[in-house]
Amino acid sequence: MTTKILIKCSDLVLGYEGKVIISGLNFTVNSGDYLCITGKNGSGKSTLMKVLLGLMKPMAGQISWGAGIKATEIGYLPQQTQIQKDFPATVREVAYSGLINRTGLRPFYTPAEKKIAESNMLKLGIADIAGRCYRELSGGQQQRTLLARALNATRKVLLLDEPVAGLDPAAALELYKIIKNLNDEGTTIIMISHDIESSLNYANHTLSIDNYEGGIRINE
Repeated sequence: MTTKILIKCSDLVLGYEGKVIISGLNFTVNSGDYLCITGKNGSGKSTLMKVLLGLMKPMAGQISWGAGIKATEIGYLPQQTQIQKDFPATVREVAYSGLINRTGLRPFYTPAEKKIAESNMLKLGIADIAGRCYRELSGGQQQRTLLARALNATRKVLLLDEPVAGLDPAAALELYKIIKNLNDEGTTIIMISHDIESSLNYANHTLSIDNYEGGIRINE
C-alpha cells in the first residue's frame, strides 16, 4: 500500500509578537499515523496546533497539505474551558455542530449528514444520552461528546489538545482506547499530551519539541 502524505512541515519557525519559540521544525504526518506531540509548557505545542489549524501563520517555513486535505477539513478537540463545560445544549446539538464544515451555506443538515452524526455518537458510546444536557454530563461523557463533534467535522484527521486533561484515570483510559480505535479504523490522529507514558502506549510516532533537533522522534 502506498503511503499518503497528509501534512509536511518544512523548516517551520513558530512564535508570536516577534518572539521565536521554536525553529527548524521538520516532520511529516502520513495517512493513518498516530502522532503524539510532547513538550514542556511554553515549548510551542499549542502554537504548533494553531498553525496546523490555520489559525496562525508560521513566522517562516512551509506547511504542505497532501491527499486532497485542507486545514478546514481537520477535526479539532480543544482543551475545555469552564464556560464550555456549562454549555446549555443537548449532546446531540453539540455533536451535530461538527457537521457545519460539511454544510457550507446550507441552513440544515441532510439525512446523510445526520446519519454520519448518529453513527459517530453510537461509535463513541453517547447515543443513549443524546437528549441529555451537555453541562449535566461527567467529564468523560463531555469529552466523548466533543470528540464526536470533531469526528463529524472530518473524514481524515483529528487534532486533539490534551484530550484527557482533568479526567479521572478510568475515564482517561476509556478515552485513550476510543481514540486508538478511531486510529485503527483509519483516522489520522495528532495529539498534544503531557502524558508521555500513555503516548508511548498508543501512538506510533512521538514528536518532542523540547530542545528540538530537527527531526521526528519515533517512540522514544
